[in-house]
Amino acid sequence: MTRNPSASPYRGLVGQAIAILLIAAPAAGAPSFAELAGDGGASRHDRLVQGARKEGSLTVYTSNAAQTIQLLAEDFEKRYGVRVEVWRASSAKVLQRLIAEKTAGRWDFDAVSVSSPELEAVYREGLLQEVNSRLHAGMLEGTVPAHRGWAPQFINVFVQAYNTRAVKKQDLPKRWADLLEPRWKGMLGVEAKSGEWYCTLLKSLGEEQGARLFRDIGARTGWSVRSGNSLLANLVASGEIPLALTVYSHMIDEAKQQGAPVDWFALQPMIGRSNGVGVSRRPQHPHAALLFYEYVIGEGQAVILKLHYLSPVKRLESALRGAKLVFVDPGTDSAEVERCD
Repeated sequence: MTRNPSASPYRGLVGQAIAILLIAAPAAGAPSFAELAGDGGASRHDRLVQGARKEGSLTVYTSNAAQTIQLLAEDFEKRYGVRVEVWRASSAKVLQRLIAEKTAGRWDFDAVSVSSPELEAVYREGLLQEVNSRLHAGMLEGTVPAHRGWAPQFINVFVQAYNTRAVKKQDLPKRWADLLEPRWKGMLGVEAKSGEWYCTLLKSLGEEQGARLFRDIGARTGWSVRSGNSLLANLVASGEIPLALTVYSHMIDEAKQQGAPVDWFALQPMIGRSNGVGVSRRPQHPHAALLFYEYVIGEGQAVILKLHYLSPVKRLESALRGAKLVFVDPGTDSAEVERCD
């Protein structure tokens, strides 16, 4: 008996396959993640919210202080119902982990929030997605990199802090050379890993002249070198270190608000370093990753101001007490920072 080709059982399977392909065709035309990240239109936010709620969560690697990331995560989750999973360490350790994961072919993070020099290093490793956001236009000049691989989250400002019981305001130094005076002997403190601050300061003072000045201060006056920004701020509050040269302003503002006998001033120029946020080039939760990015540089700035950080948003800029702010160059390589340390 001759078989009728039209009666072949495979014919039905082929038809089903074609039907499935036709149904899936619109999905094939959906924007890629790069296209979604590059869309700075007003409608993107609603699409991100819908997509993020379906994804349910995202993973953030960060060096933010525990209280900072906790408050940001809680506020984000309350607004959007999307859970934030956090892995927290120093900026250097976050960078090390990301490079190790890249070597292993893993893309476990959706977003990363660390200091700008480490973010630049992460971007150079090809791990961050360029993002186009309408919020970038409202940032302080010089805080958003031209490549848009990350955006500023807040600005850490290096200031000089003093214990108001140990040092009178009228006796504060007016310029760096004043620290050569004998009365400052045994009273100064500095953080051990302040190379970015020092590199930037020398560029303003003049490399040779500035280096000579600080060598002289170290030889004549000396200083106590401590590891940890929080530790240094606490030692100023306790009076163990009467005057610290490299303290974050927000730590002193918070301590002062809580009743500690501390205040800060700024010898020119005031050095600032931005902490930023970037999005993975291959996130497991793409909508949630981009939504978190937009939140951090937008709605989340209310939390940033509550914690006494300097906001990078122009309309939210905090008072700098008349000081000139010079930014750390995030492109400074690690070898140069180590040399300055």
